[in-house]
Amino acid sequence: MSEMSGDVFKALADPTRRAIVDELTDRDGQTLFELCGRLTMKHHISSSRQAISQHLELLEAAGLIVTRREGRYKFHHLDVGPLRAVVERWLSPQAKDT
Repeated sequence: MSEMSGDVFKALADPTRRAIVDELTDRDGQTLFELCGRLTMKHHISSSRQAISQHLELLEAAGLIVTRREGRYKFHHLDVGPLRAVVERWLSPQAKDT
């Protein structure tokens, strides 16, 4: 397993980070404030903004999130490239056999 896919699996091992990915799948480009509100309302996750920020940093380090600054706001966008690379690695040998 490559280091990058290990980072992806580590990032997705936590249920709060999976909920963040779910929220960015539903509505990409959210701020920390928006994500905290949606996590509380939809997933009953009442972590502090600092804790959610740390989860976002780990997801960003794994390549699953990219951020964009606009003035004083920071928008978080999902990047499925690392997930696609893992899935393609596993599915490519099977695709060749069919």
